[in-house]
Amino acid sequence: MSRFPICYRAAIVRGTALAVGLVLLTSRLHAQPADDAPPSRAEIRRALSLATEFFHGRVAVHGGYVFHYSLDLRTRWGEGLASREQIWVQPPGTPTVGEAFLDAYSATGDAAHLEAAVEAGEALLYGQLRSGGWTSAIDFDPSGERIADYANGRGRGRNYSTLDDDTTQGALRFLIRLDRTLEFEHVEIHAAVRRALDTMLAAQFPNGAFPQVWQGPSPEQPIRAAVFPDYDWRVENRIKEYWNLYTLNDDLAGDMVALLVLADATYDDPRYSAALRRLGDFLILAQLPEPQPAWAQQYDYGMRPAWARKFEPPAITGSESQNAIEALLEIYRFTGDEKYLAPIPAALRYLSESELPDGRLARFRELETNRPLYMNQDYELTYDDTDVPTHYAWKVASHVDRLTRRYESLRENPPDPTAPIAPLPRDVSAAAVRRILDDLDDQGRWISVRGGERLVGQPKIAEGESYLSSEVFARNMRQLADAVRSLDSNE
Repeated sequence: MSRFPICYRAAIVRGTALAVGLVLLTSRLHAQPADDAPPSRAEIRRALSLATEFFHGRVAVHGGYVFHYSLDLRTRWGEGLASREQIWVQPPGTPTVGEAFLDAYSATGDAAHLEAAVEAGEALLYGQLRSGGWTSAIDFDPSGERIADYANGRGRGRNYSTLDDDTTQGALRFLIRLDRTLEFEHVEIHAAVRRALDTMLAAQFPNGAFPQVWQGPSPEQPIRAAVFPDYDWRVENRIKEYWNLYTLNDDLAGDMVALLVLADATYDDPRYSAALRRLGDFLILAQLPEPQPAWAQQYDYGMRPAWARKFEPPAITGSESQNAIEALLEIYRFTGDEKYLAPIPAALRYLSESELPDGRLARFRELETNRPLYMNQDYELTYDDTDVPTHYAWKVASHVDRLTRRYESLRENPPDPTAPIAPLPRDVSAAAVRRILDDLDDQGRWISVRGGERLVGQPKIAEGESYLSSEVFARNMRQLADAVRSLDSNE
């Protein structure tokens, strides 16, 4: 149990006063109104409290979380099996669950949710690296296999702060929200956030790009626009330490935009809006020329698409190109500067014309020929999609229609850059809330059953086997919190 410093204990007390008499954790949620009755505020709050009591009280390790759990909690999975001393930073791990607790607290004022969020935040603080950010997991065992060079002096080894898979960004978005909720009075959390942001900004390149990882400030590089390679990219210019290059892989641009917008809204520091604009400037530079006016996953310092992992060739990418468009739209919404819209029409046209017969997009299209590009089980490049490795998404959903609608809406209704950026609304139906309530068992668990779906981290959970999911927990908590706010606003 976290020991709350006096400076923000008042926030907990205020929350407790609001929650008195509303939570009877021993009551069974199934002794509730019939399925066709609209969910009541009290019913939703009881569910939130029961779920937090179970996940925080029974599932947490050192205040943190992994991706999936066996029902007896003896087996834990992150990216592979996790020990009893390991928690995950990469979503949907500790920051994802922590934000769910914050959502519940902001909707209800119940101090138990805030206590759980604070303990999750303090768990992340333990694993902050000397370089300022986080790696994908935190190991509390000094001899553990995932130990890293922690700033607290209790670790050793690797010191790579990573922006891959929304790791440091996700940790920071949660910690910034927590810092604000605690009125910036939890000294250690506030200091950790500012240090992480400082080191992250130092890692931004002059052209606005970010590397996949950093250990310190990024080196100066000339600012250039993207070009196609003038060599045989299939065999030449493979860079071993590709993680130091300019990267958009795994939706880095959108994750960074969300983080920088939140940091700018929370702290009185113009560096965050300046970094956001520079990131937008990089996305403009990184758009490849016609006939493929879209984006690659990775670029070398000459702004040529570059190899990353052995299954990530230099190519136009369907997933990261859509994310780049999303990022530019959000930067325009923040700045009102139309230069960030300029790359979008050509990119949308190109992506629309590049949709596969089933309506999806190829993850990779060959540079200049525009042929869909895949790899076989031996990781050899091929145009054949029948023998691809199953651990990677070689085809992705197309969001071109939605992106087109959003682009047109922003053109017709330009944003006011002086107004605060409001989050996009999240709708939740009464029927969805009722399903969530009915699915919660009397222990406070949402139990999932493995179908044929692909799970993050690829845990070895057999089809038909029951398990607990941090992602499901967080999604349900968020929707229930949204439902409480909706009921409050309609009074």
